[in-house]
Amino acid sequence: MDRLLLAQLPLVLAVAQAKSFAKAGAELGIGASAVSHAIRSAELRLGVPLFLRTTRSVSLTEAGEMFISAAAHAFDEIDAAADRVRAAQGDITGLLRINAPRVALHMGLTPILAEMARRHPGLTVEVIADDKLSDVVAEGFDAGIRLGEMIAQDMVAVRMSPPCRAMMVASPRYIEEHGTPGTISDLAAHNCIGYRLLRSGAVYDWDLREEDRDIKVPVSGTARVSDSAYAHQLALSGVGIAYVFDAQVSDDLERGDLVEILPQASIMEPGLFLYFPRRASDASKLRAFVEVVRANLAGEK
Repeated sequence: MDRLLLAQLPLVLAVAQAKSFAKAGAELGIGASAVSHAIRSAELRLGVPLFLRTTRSVSLTEAGEMFISAAAHAFDEIDAAADRVRAAQGDITGLLRINAPRVALHMGLTPILAEMARRHPGLTVEVIADDKLSDVVAEGFDAGIRLGEMIAQDMVAVRMSPPCRAMMVASPRYIEEHGTPGTISDLAAHNCIGYRLLRSGAVYDWDLREEDRDIKVPVSGTARVSDSAYAHQLALSGVGIAYVFDAQVSDDLERGDLVEILPQASIMEPGLFLYFPRRASDASKLRAFVEVVRANLAGEK
């Protein structure tokens, strides 16, 4: 066994996942020059270049793809073995990386993280807010959080929240100044806060319900955002009508800071799900997170 190459393996994998020497170094707490030196050393020991480098990008060579495919699996096995040893001692430690859309941060993730901190103080849960629907495996995450219909079929899915309602809201001030839409077609005359989808770049048409059928409604207005939490804030400020989930605005509706618009046009969504590759389900840190997710959904303390 080439022990020096084995020591450089975490750096090689980090660069492959981050596609950047600087980002990989930042994740590992070392300088980019040290990462570059380790990669050069690994390539010399293997006798082939692993990465193609330009001033703007880092990508894997064909040999690099082959090496990473095998090495990442072996590294996962080592990591899982270490997890099993820690779990046997009742000690779950390390780093659990979660990829989640921003809306999930406002729909019940906080109590889960609070309970994880209470149960497993040695474990760090890193939540990366990402509305691009990134490939969690390719990006080096342990799991992701998505709305139900956005999950690939080859993933294990665990429900995180009850089904939720997508609805339209506006502030009393906006309604006082502009009136209340009486029908879906009336939305065309109102200032609607739109969404730009980060992954596709398209402008999102609102999914609404009309006469027992689902329809897509293009909207327009003076503001368009990529974050539903910001649309929520704009609605509170009286800018216009926002399209949000009920869990985001329940407190504002109860206080009267927001008013629901056309409730009969709202639709039900499947809710949030935690998802991960089937092979990752043996990791003790992921099992611990799933336990807390299920307990939170069941209302257990």
